[in-house]
Amino acid sequence: MKIAEIFTSLQGEGKNQGKPCLFIRLAGCNLSCRWCDTAYARDGGTEMRCGEVLEFCWRKNPRQVCITGGEPLLQKDALLHLLTSLHKRGTDVDIETNGTIAFTDVQPYASICMDVKCPSSGETSDLSLLAAIRPQDSVKFVVGDEEDCRYAHRVMQDHPIAGECFFSPVYGADCRPLVDYILENDLPVRFQVQLHKVLGVK
Repeated sequence: MKIAEIFTSLQGEGKNQGKPCLFIRLAGCNLSCRWCDTAYARDGGTEMRCGEVLEFCWRKNPRQVCITGGEPLLQKDALLHLLTSLHKRGTDVDIETNGTIAFTDVQPYASICMDVKCPSSGETSDLSLLAAIRPQDSVKFVVGDEEDCRYAHRVMQDHPIAGECFFSPVYGADCRPLVDYILENDLPVRFQVQLHKVLGVK
């Protein structure tokens, strides 16, 4: 599989925010979001065998692993081998995906965080995939302005979501209007800034 990087840090967002985590960032993406903060992972990467990645994991022996990208599900066949081994070990695994590729076949081994693309990203997600979100999964809307908030609001109204929903502001955006929209509409979401950027860690 093509790996952009493997590193340890605190999980900066999502349901495990603040927890120590081993990140496996796969290279390659099928989108080009305007506010992407990991553009270096859109292509390239280092070819690694699944066994090599697992050896690294066993040395670190993490409680929590986050598989991210890029878009990790572009390498789903190789990823499934990795996931089954981590699952057998009892490792808690999250997968961050951009919501363009079906993920039901990886759900037995990991929780899903589906990033629904809002208008400011310049991209779109497949909203039909929201039907597969379970209570242990989550959905993230990266919002840059009120238009993004209105879009996310409509999505939640039109597509009942079983998992927790997060509103995460585009880094550097004015948060006040975004918070005001949530409060004025009493949205069932958690507003969450990117902790790793606040702390200045990877």
